[in-house]
Amino acid sequence: MASQKYQNCIEACLDCAQACEHCADACLGESDVQKMADCIRTDRDCATMCWTAVALMSRESNFSAQTCQLLAELCEACASECEEHDMQHCQDCATACRKCAAECREMAGVGA
Repeated sequence: MASQKYQNCIEACLDCAQACEHCADACLGESDVQKMADCIRTDRDCATMCWTAVALMSRESNFSAQTCQLLAELCEACASECEEHDMQHCQDCATACRKCAAECREMAGVGA
């Protein structure tokens, strides 16, 4: 198990990845899927990066902090995209992304 230093960030990344995966899948079920294309792409990118960050932190990689700095930017972009839509799954995803961004910045030792 990863050290406590990473634990809060790992949990936030896992929550974010799940929220992004759910949001992308739910967006595919919306009546105007084309309108949701950017949201789906951003959700998928964010989820993939969250899973990668979790793997790196779990093995205490020397690249964890750098990865989490990049992930924080991606989470903010994903949150901004999701906030453009009124669906609950998008709002839930935006919340998870903002929390993940904050945890990533804290773990990486960079300010908001």
